[in-house]
Amino acid sequence: MRSLLDVAGLEGASDAVRLAVLVLASRTPSKNGVVKIHTSELGRWLGMSASYTASAVVSGLRRSGVVSVETEKGEYREDIGLECKVLPLWAAQGVVGHRLNLSKKEYATLQRLFEAVMAPGWKHRDGSVTPAGLIGTRTGRGAATDRLALLLLVLEARESGRVRQCGGTVDTRRGRAAATVARLLGCSASAGERVLERLEARELVLRVRLRTASKMAHRSRLMVPAVAVAHGRTVADDVQEDRTEDLEPDFSDPDVTAGPSEVLKAAAEPQVGGPSVTDEPDVADPDLAAALHTDHPHLVTPVVDLSLSGGFSGEGREGQGRRPGRACMREAQATYGESAVAGSGSPVVTVGPLRGETPKESPVDEQEQAGGVAAGAGPRLTVVGGRKTQQQGRSELPADLDLRVALAPMSWLWTKLNRWQQDRVVAAAKAELAQLRQVLEWAGQAPSVLAARLTSRLEETGGEALIARPYGWITHRGLVRRPSCSDVRCDDGARVDTGADCDNCANILHSRRAWRVRIAAEVDQELPGLETDARYREMEARMRRHAEAEAADLVARQAEAQQRAAQRAAARAEAEVQAAVERERVAVEAAVRQVVACADCGRERSAGLCEACDHRRQTEALIVEAGFFAATWSADLTDRAAVAAVADGVRAAIEADIAADWAQFQKITDPAALAAAGPDAVEDAAAHNAFLAAESAVAEYQHQALVMLGRSEEAQAEARKAYATERAKPWFQALPDSDDALRAATEAAAQAQARTAEYLLALRLEQLRAQAPPEPVRPAPWSRRLPELAAHSLHSETLEVIA
Repeated sequence: MRSLLDVAGLEGASDAVRLAVLVLASRTPSKNGVVKIHTSELGRWLGMSASYTASAVVSGLRRSGVVSVETEKGEYREDIGLECKVLPLWAAQGVVGHRLNLSKKEYATLQRLFEAVMAPGWKHRDGSVTPAGLIGTRTGRGAATDRLALLLLVLEARESGRVRQCGGTVDTRRGRAAATVARLLGCSASAGERVLERLEARELVLRVRLRTASKMAHRSRLMVPAVAVAHGRTVADDVQEDRTEDLEPDFSDPDVTAGPSEVLKAAAEPQVGGPSVTDEPDVADPDLAAALHTDHPHLVTPVVDLSLSGGFSGEGREGQGRRPGRACMREAQATYGESAVAGSGSPVVTVGPLRGETPKESPVDEQEQAGGVAAGAGPRLTVVGGRKTQQQGRSELPADLDLRVALAPMSWLWTKLNRWQQDRVVAAAKAELAQLRQVLEWAGQAPSVLAARLTSRLEETGGEALIARPYGWITHRGLVRRPSCSDVRCDDGARVDTGADCDNCANILHSRRAWRVRIAAEVDQELPGLETDARYREMEARMRRHAEAEAADLVARQAEAQQRAAQRAAARAEAEVQAAVERERVAVEAAVRQVVACADCGRERSAGLCEACDHRRQTEALIVEAGFFAATWSADLTDRAAVAAVADGVRAAIEADIAADWAQFQKITDPAALAAAGPDAVEDAAAHNAFLAAESAVAEYQHQALVMLGRSEEAQAEARKAYATERAKPWFQALPDSDDALRAATEAAAQAQARTAEYLLALRLEQLRAQAPPEPVRPAPWSRRLPELAAHSLHSETLEVIA
């Protein structure tokens, strides 16, 4: 792939053209090296429309000189496909040791790779479906860039799915992963970051942030999960393998870094261009605010395994983890309103020797001794100020990505909540996200909008540290929307979808100011000479009366709206009842109609017409229609005898085809199985076989009529006129014999010829149907006539004969 992308002709070419070269290379047959593909199919591989592919991609391929493009002509000299030859592949055939001298197996492997990454997906004639590739459903603007980026990342990825990132100094605002994608594509870091974000949104790549044993942020890794899955591995397994353990008694080194007594292994040849540096943590990750601290030699005394406790100094005193006695009376007690106790010791202050009192066991210690609370057995329980036992809250934000983004500004407040409060906050956040998704034009903006709301509320409060009761603040101030008007998109006077000022709020404010000015003018006119205080009190009184009137009007309008809603609900209920009655009536009529015998053959319970008779009627109508199609071009329409002769010939031919198809059906069908299907199975199968044969024959006769009428003098004359008219258009006057002018004229002539043939066919069919004799009236079936005859009284002479 690199050898093809580094060809001089692709310098400055668009990503769609570069990807088209790779797609054509993957579909190149090993025998002749010529790819035959339709323009629309090439566009589906690129994620582009057929028009864009024809106008921009194909022309770009021609200009590059990397691909030889020739058009395949149709019956009317129109372009129906492309014949492409990737010239570097063609030149490398037979050259020993050349990178592009691929074998048949390598071509097959390359094609399978492209199908797995970006196949557009197909639905075959037999009903089977070939699913799309990893990014096969990505279409539209930037689709070719995303597909090319994913392809290069897949090729750069190891068996674990990890992509070696570029070395050297990168833009700290973008990150090393974005710089890696940018260098692969040859674009800016900002463009590479946008591509990476789009791939992450589709969960095609992952940026995994590792952590050291000291819980400090470490470098990020760029992973392609599909590659890891293809090799039987998962991204989580790879991250766990390279992550340091928290249970080591000594100080851990950063991930994948050689220890003090080890020598750093030389890095392999980088797969991405750029300065050659090792993929080790000595180069700080640009996403971090500060670099890691320097590694120190292991000269400390081994300490106790930290897994035995919470890591506090009170561990090991009297076997209970309590703090030593001290003079401060309440320093170990939790503050009012908190649900967790700082430290790992008991929250109840114990009496120690420093206090001059007899030591006593605390209630929590007694409970631990009795086995009531086992260390490490689930969430820790705390007792605060004599209140009921509560579960300590989770320190991490929810795993859901939307909730993580939305609640990120209040991550510190999250740690101050207990389990029950955290569950309630999650439910409230999900409800707000659902409301925002209904309001926003793009539902994916909901988490970021909610995060911006929380950030604004925290700025109003003055920071997280000033919030005394986190749960109440989050549920009643932080998450809730504060509309200033009736618009559902309004939040504190701003639109949640655009961030601009709310127009409805501005209208309300303008209306209120206008009313205040109007009332002030009325007061000045009606009560001139008032003092300032009296004038102000009068204006306020009138404003209150106006506000009360508006509130009463609002209540009346709301009541009217509720009444209209109730009326609509009653109307819908009534309509549903009527619909149910109508459905029941239709079902009864269908049941009654089902017991009616066939009108042609008298078969019982056939709903008036059995399947075999229905097929016979349709077959007869199709045979007549086929005769009309044949007569439109092969007979004189004014001569009824000639038309009848053509119709008879067509009927004989179709009946012969029906007989041949039935004979073939009998050969491949087991007679015993057909007889076991029912007494009427043979008759039904024959009628259905005749209908299918007649339907196929009608389509053939119609196509033949269009072709023959297209060769008529009228159609040829219209085609010549359209050809001349198209070439005479102003934009072809400069070069009337150019390829574009001839192609457009040929297309116009073909369209005019086809339209004329269709018009002539419709006109002659109408004439033939008008000349056809009326359809004979079908006699009533014997099942209906016999009861009528039985009701008639016989003649006296007939009675004597019978006697």
